[in-house]
Amino acid sequence: MGPYEIAGLLLVMFLVLVMLRVPVAFALGLATIPVFLFHERLSITLLFIEMFKAYNSFLLLAVPFFLLAANLMNAAGITDRLMNLSRAMVGHLPGGLGHVNVTVSMLFAGISGSSTADSAGIGALMIPTMKAEGYDASVAVAVTACSSVMGVIIPPSVLMIIWGGVMSVSIGGLFLAGVLPGLALGLSMMVTVYVYARRRGYPQYPRATFMAVARSFAKAFGALLTPLIIVGGIAGGFFTPTEAAFIAVVYALIIGLMGYRSMKLRQLPEVFYESARFAAIALFAVGTASAFAFLLAFFKVPEALVSQLDGLGFGFIGTGLVIAGAFLLIGMFIDAIPAIIILGTVLWPVAEAAAFHPIHFAIIGVVALAFGLVTPPYGLCLLISCALGEIRVVDVLKDVVILLVPMLVVLLLIIVLPDVILLLPKWLMPSSV
Repeated sequence: MGPYEIAGLLLVMFLVLVMLRVPVAFALGLATIPVFLFHERLSITLLFIEMFKAYNSFLLLAVPFFLLAANLMNAAGITDRLMNLSRAMVGHLPGGLGHVNVTVSMLFAGISGSSTADSAGIGALMIPTMKAEGYDASVAVAVTACSSVMGVIIPPSVLMIIWGGVMSVSIGGLFLAGVLPGLALGLSMMVTVYVYARRRGYPQYPRATFMAVARSFAKAFGALLTPLIIVGGIAGGFFTPTEAAFIAVVYALIIGLMGYRSMKLRQLPEVFYESARFAAIALFAVGTASAFAFLLAFFKVPEALVSQLDGLGFGFIGTGLVIAGAFLLIGMFIDAIPAIIILGTVLWPVAEAAAFHPIHFAIIGVVALAFGLVTPPYGLCLLISCALGEIRVVDVLKDVVILLVPMLVVLLLIIVLPDVILLLPKWLMPSSV
């Protein structure tokens, strides 16, 4: 069997298993078994060897630590402080609470590195408040879900850690490259919220005084130092991403227990349990996706794809659009972590042949996959937000699409402006570029 036949077989088996409601992480592993069993040069033992090789990574320890840090921050009531600061900064704009929702997501993204933590933690506060102040439930849910995608784009980012480990790309460089796209996405959503507010007459708060803004900033200052410590420490070469994640956990504990004194010791067992559970779900897929990607590489699927696309002559921008489209499509059906391991390794030779920089390619992939968190049928952040807003997914889709249109424009700008994406890494961490 050639590369296309193997790729087709693996994909069809995976889709059949998913349609039978087999969890994605298990479906990826089960889809590889026939190839491992019946190919004369492979054995089923290789499946477990590839899974073990994927798990045997010091870098992967950063994932549970970042998830734990985010949950500790939530338990310490950091979200309330960030929301008060956001209200003081942008609450006076038309549709003030919608702008607060977007801004607090941007601030929390610099702490959590996880979009699901963002949508759950912020959505639990913002969605009921927006509905109580006269916002349509569908708008409240759509803004919460779409703004949560910045959790994996603005550093620190769990997806960038996975990408850096799998593709051997500087994580510090990825973190710095994610800043401008994250801010651009936040701005695009705020423009959309402004248009909504003008057309539907959503309320706004009185403009906060300078002293009110200063007080809100002072109360949230401890939390706002988190991204500076993490990203600055990695970019400055003071510690590795895994060490940075551990430092973030220690810092969150200090803030919650001794700084703000808003977290009790009795809360810690539940926080640790939930963090371990979510980390296990995310990381189990790493092993099975690695085995899946191994077969694609073994049968030279990436090389066949490069040859096919070279013949079509897409060029730099055309190849970027194809790459973004592929990530957008796969992100609709599976979680971003296995998508990075499978599709990232397959498409990198294509991107390399079109002269893409590894960091630029990574940002395109991460942003496109982040959109999959709000697009059915997977759309995990959308599902979480809909559950919190007590509304059906189908009733939110129109507003989600409206918010996604300017976000897709930002993705297009990311593709065509590589020098802008690489600006901060070149300036602050030239060794990564």
